[in-house]
Amino acid sequence: PQAKLIFTISLLLGTTITISSNHWIMAWAGLEINTLAILPMISKSHHPRAIEAATKYFLTQATASALVLFSSMTNAWYTGQWDITQLTHPTSCLILTSAIAMKLGLVPFHFWFPEVLQGSPLITGLLLSTMMKFPPITLLFMTSPSLNSTLLTCMALLSTALGGWMGLNQTQIRKILAFSSISHLGW
Repeated sequence: PQAKLIFTISLLLGTTITISSNHWIMAWAGLEINTLAILPMISKSHHPRAIEAATKYFLTQATASALVLFSSMTNAWYTGQWDITQLTHPTSCLILTSAIAMKLGLVPFHFWFPEVLQGSPLITGLLLSTMMKFPPITLLFMTSPSLNSTLLTCMALLSTALGGWMGLNQTQIRKILAFSSISHLGW
């Protein structure tokens, strides 16, 4: 019970830090706190499928977090700004768009999400599909004037189409929910 409380508080803390930050390092720290807080919840059952899901989630989120940090450092190198709203370098914008798409599970970075959701407990899957999406969506909204709108529109259309299409062929409820989440992220 105490460990569950600590992980829940850590999830709330990480989400709050990322949503309320103006500095890239604080946003990155909040994303990392979220990742580290959800991993024990995914692998709680000690089943091989849960361990595999936690490993896939960790590798994907660590890669995306590294891209967020690389994007912010590249922007700071060229512009001297660490402020989230001052993302102006084109390469940084492209890398950040990819990182946010990977964190959210947008097409073409969606392959991890159905597998992780399938291996997670139902309540943890609910957290992955809802609360864990708030920080990256907030970063997307804060940086949206700087991001490539054509690329975002293409990813949104592909997510909507592919999520709905792949969800039709599923018989397992968690995979249906995962593809539904991918589709709704496009909307």
